[in-house]
Amino acid sequence: MNHRSNRPILFWSVLGLAAFALVPWYATPDGVLSLQGVGELLGGHDSASGLAQVLLQRRPWLVPAALALLIGGITARLLPTRGQGWVLLASGLLGTLAVLAQGFVIGLPNAGPGLLAGLFPGLLAATSQPGFGWGATIVLAALLMLTAFGLARLGAFRGDLFVSAAVTGSAGLLVIFVAYPVLRALSGAFFDASGAFDLGAAWTRVANERIWGLGCLSGDRRCGVAWNTLLLAVMTGAGTTVLGTLLALLEDRSDSKVRRVLRLLAPLPIITPPFVVGLGLILLFGRAGLVNQAIEWAFGVEPGRWFYGFFGVWLAQLFAFTPIAFMIVRGVVQGISPSLEEASQTLRASRSRTFWHVTFPLMLPGLANAFLVGFIESIADFGNPAVVGGQFSVLSTDIFFAIVGAQFDQGRAATLAWILTLFALAVFALQRGVLGRKNYTTVSGKGDAGIPMPLPDGVRRVALGVAVPWLVFTLVVYVFAFSGGFVQTWGRDHTPTLAHFRTAFDVGFDGGWQWVGIAWPSLFTTVKLAAVAAPLTAALGLLIAWLLSRMTFRGQSAFEFSALMAFAIPGTVLGVSYILAFNVPPFELTGTGLIIVLCFIFRNLPVGVRAGSAAFRQLDKSLDEASLMLRASTARTLWSVVLPLLKPAVAAALIYSFVRSMTTVSAVIFLVTAETELSTTFIIGRVGQGDYGVALAYSTVLILFMALATAAIQVLVGDRKLGRRAQPAH
Repeated sequence: MNHRSNRPILFWSVLGLAAFALVPWYATPDGVLSLQGVGELLGGHDSASGLAQVLLQRRPWLVPAALALLIGGITARLLPTRGQGWVLLASGLLGTLAVLAQGFVIGLPNAGPGLLAGLFPGLLAATSQPGFGWGATIVLAALLMLTAFGLARLGAFRGDLFVSAAVTGSAGLLVIFVAYPVLRALSGAFFDASGAFDLGAAWTRVANERIWGLGCLSGDRRCGVAWNTLLLAVMTGAGTTVLGTLLALLEDRSDSKVRRVLRLLAPLPIITPPFVVGLGLILLFGRAGLVNQAIEWAFGVEPGRWFYGFFGVWLAQLFAFTPIAFMIVRGVVQGISPSLEEASQTLRASRSRTFWHVTFPLMLPGLANAFLVGFIESIADFGNPAVVGGQFSVLSTDIFFAIVGAQFDQGRAATLAWILTLFALAVFALQRGVLGRKNYTTVSGKGDAGIPMPLPDGVRRVALGVAVPWLVFTLVVYVFAFSGGFVQTWGRDHTPTLAHFRTAFDVGFDGGWQWVGIAWPSLFTTVKLAAVAAPLTAALGLLIAWLLSRMTFRGQSAFEFSALMAFAIPGTVLGVSYILAFNVPPFELTGTGLIIVLCFIFRNLPVGVRAGSAAFRQLDKSLDEASLMLRASTARTLWSVVLPLLKPAVAAALIYSFVRSMTTVSAVIFLVTAETELSTTFIIGRVGQGDYGVALAYSTVLILFMALATAAIQVLVGDRKLGRRAQPAH
């Protein structure tokens, strides 16, 4: 008779066997799973199931996968012992390796049949083997789960099947969709122009004056792009953290009327296509911008290009990345227990002393995570340096031109990407060193009906003094940026018009509603793909954050860094990595919407991880332990106890992943096709054609839509209930 704890083992074994017998093993011609009749599934073509491939196509190398699943199902009849664990581990691991081996070896151009052709008749005919379909994917997932269950039965992860499956499954996804494509692209640094392996090739590309030069210190030459990137990233990380913290404190710990405007304008840059902020800043500070014209009129100073360079890029990145810091820090500020602040004031400490010695130290996880995300976003940013950088070069722009320029030097791009990865690794290690093993728990199972302490007068004045000008400046930039969508031709004919909106989003009625505007197809495609990617990104990010915060296991640091690796790599490199990795079997995804969804998920995953990690540091582990002592499973504890306390982090992850999927361009510009054109690529195309009116009209509609989507997400997620009283007016 089955033991109850063996149900997951039986479920995955049966699911894998069913997929092997019924679901197409290889990718169908249209790239999606189409459920066909039984007769067709058993037919002798590539859309047949794994079982049909073995019986009719003579592909016996698929048999080990089915045997491993069958053994896993048989072990579900046994009591949970170490013996069961060894059998599950061996069958699951060997089955996984067998599926991956046949996928990578058979059908690759340089693999050749070799010895395998003699062992498996018919292999020679399989040298054109397609990529994995849904059948192979489900079987591979089932085998990976059996491997995880075997590790749990052997005592890993405290014997918890759910935790073991979560760690193993997350690690498998990170390896396939982050480490594998990125390392495949980065390996190009160690090959010379002829394709021969050469360790000296990387050193030759990296050891030059353009990358590491320090001529700027003597005043006669520019610094190298590596130093430019590092300085810009540090300044952006620090600036976004300070601005985001002040905005979060003002929003959560004051009763100022500015809060309403703040809630509207603070998140606005994050829901803006990358082209818009740069254009707005250029209209203000460019050579023909309003500021330069005013200076020339008032003082007779001829307009210059002073804005294009480090200052312009830094200002644009502050606009772009401050909302991320705001969302991360806001969740941490809301989680600080008022009882700790009340205890300090009971001991006659002033509000100022309480803030700097109690409240501020408890905010350190949020500050560190906000700086880390701002730093990595800065080094990976391509759009802002390309628009307002002028002669100021950074690594991301050099990588882009190395890939798409006339030189097409993939080796140089890979070498520069290595530098970015090392920068990200260094700041990651620094963050861990700052936080160390200190305890930042503020939300426990005890009742806490305290009132959050108002900001000290000095801090409140500083916050208002910074926030109000910043919000006004934000409003001015957006007014200028969007004016172009409502005039005939910006700079020449400022007659008001709605023609650009009609061109992009016109609607007709001829026996039914018709979307006749030229922008509708790209908008529908973008919304569909972003809506699929956002919840998956948030769920996976918070799951990884929970594993990092609550579990201790070998390889945890490597696991955490792999979750951040996609952020450390510029979007252009990640897009090229996906093309190189997923344009050939076994994971043949190029040209489908699925590859764009996967790029969205793993590109935006680090924000969910960092926001969740900061929130988890505030939750006492006793909450989890109390639920487990009441015999709730780990999965139920996570869903019913922990998740409701993470609503700010959930909202931040959902909002960020959705809006960044709607507005990203660098990571997907190489992945889109005519059938999967996205909003940002449509806008960039219009800009390239000089049609700024339609581009800005589209951007206006896109921002309004994302603002409504952001509000809807916040309403659906709601606020977490911590049992605290409302804050009185002060």
